[in-house]
Amino acid sequence: MKKKIGFLSFGHWQPVPGSQTRTAQDALLQSIDLAVAAEELGIDGASFRVHHFARQLASPFPLLSAIAARTSRIEIGTAVIDMRYENPLYMAEEAAAADLISGGRLQLGVSRGSPETALRGSESFGFVPPDGTTDADLARAHTELFLAAIQGAGVANANPQMTGSTGALPIQPQSPGLIERIWWGAGSRATGQWTAQQGLNLMSSTLLTEDTGVPFGDLQAEQIALFRAEWKEAGWEREPRVSISRSILPITTDEDRSYFGARGAGEQEDQVGYLDADTIARFGKSYIGEPDDIVAELLKDAAVREADTILLTVPNQLGVEYNTHLLETVAAHIAPAIGWEPARG
Repeated sequence: MKKKIGFLSFGHWQPVPGSQTRTAQDALLQSIDLAVAAEELGIDGASFRVHHFARQLASPFPLLSAIAARTSRIEIGTAVIDMRYENPLYMAEEAAAADLISGGRLQLGVSRGSPETALRGSESFGFVPPDGTTDADLARAHTELFLAAIQGAGVANANPQMTGSTGALPIQPQSPGLIERIWWGAGSRATGQWTAQQGLNLMSSTLLTEDTGVPFGDLQAEQIALFRAEWKEAGWEREPRVSISRSILPITTDEDRSYFGARGAGEQEDQVGYLDADTIARFGKSYIGEPDDIVAELLKDAAVREADTILLTVPNQLGVEYNTHLLETVAAHIAPAIGWEPARG
């Protein structure tokens, strides 16, 4: 299977020793510059995590639009937007505008969200789950309305004094084809099946909220297989896409070694822990070492074999120059061995 390779930035900034990304402005401008550099290397995508109430990237559409204006080919997207926080109709307008600016390159990952800094943070944004429902229900309801809006559903009654009609109006602008480039961040095998039922691409989470004792890559591969079976059962006509995220840190220079050479063996093994008192989770390992050794490990990763898109989580606080070097090393010495070719044009 031919692979696409993108990077995923969590967009951290901190005014601490060693950080090249000390302010929010640094994080935003460096994200644009890294996307431009990645496009020049033939990397396929630039994605960004969205977090609220934290020193991380939070408002994706201005950033994605700025990247779209500076690039011509690279896919741009999110991994992921927490839909509990979103006004679905305003988001539909923003997403369509960013997609039109990019010429149809938006790959938008959305989900129920992850553990966060704020307690009930979405309630501060004005979104409270109705009685008898959960945060997950709220996120899925917002997503349902968002998906309807980007497909042109009428969502507001026309004012006959202004329009001469009484029909329902869709949001504007519309960006044809955007619906096929929406991904759901799925953190379990069951959610992977739900994703297929909705006709959304699968963005397998950086952690899975279940543990069967098998390696993380094998658990993700099970999720992917269930997703594809459910997709076929649903009868969707197009081929879906599937992405996974991996931390890949090749060591080829003294600088690489100074940053990552002392990482313990524990970071190169799966981790199992609890997100809260009731939720167990399995986290994937980091791939750190000489490029040939990383290739050998990736070839044994079942999810790497099954996914068509791999997002490389980058240490964004090390700055644009270092992360460009990291992506260049992966592109030259690792990605071709797992089925990737640099994008052209």
